[in-house]
Amino acid sequence: MRIYQVSAAAGFACAALLVVNAARRGGFLPETAFTHAIAPFAALTGLFAIVGIYLLIRDSAGGLGLAGFVLNAAGLTGAFAVEYILHFVFPYLDRPVVTGLLAATTGRAFLVTSMILILGVLAFSAAAIRSRAMDVPAVVLYAAGMMPGSLRNLVPEPVYLGGLVVAAIGVAWMARRLWLTGRTVPALAPAA
Repeated sequence: MRIYQVSAAAGFACAALLVVNAARRGGFLPETAFTHAIAPFAALTGLFAIVGIYLLIRDSAGGLGLAGFVLNAAGLTGAFAVEYILHFVFPYLDRPVVTGLLAATTGRAFLVTSMILILGVLAFSAAAIRSRAMDVPAVVLYAAGMMPGSLRNLVPEPVYLGGLVVAAIGVAWMARRLWLTGRTVPALAPAA
């Protein structure tokens, strides 16, 4: 089914972008307009990847899978918005304005987004493990990496960056599973 392969391609892109983001923030890649411009798209491609993963696990994931999918999708959507603001809005504001925003409702909204993402990742991962449709180590790596990866400013920088890389490995592994499934599942016949 093509949706699995499209979602797998998004997962591979997500994994690559997570590694690029970690390398850029860690000083292994240069800070350029291009590396900043692509940074938010890790969350967006991750959103497309979990759609395929959910479709693969949904029959055995139950209510927990649906709740995890919805929360994970909402959290990734919020993470895309946060990254967009960090890369395309905050750099053009004076530092005191940014500090004021982060100390007020914007900072709280960023924290709520992180908590929604964490709850979604945990519920979605538990459902994916329970479904047995995904390799358990891949799901565990995704969940373990996304915990610090979701807490950008609340954990030490090396922990955050390591989380991004660990999550990238888990996402790539799950994307591989989606890709292989997409090659073996027959395409749906057109509706009559």
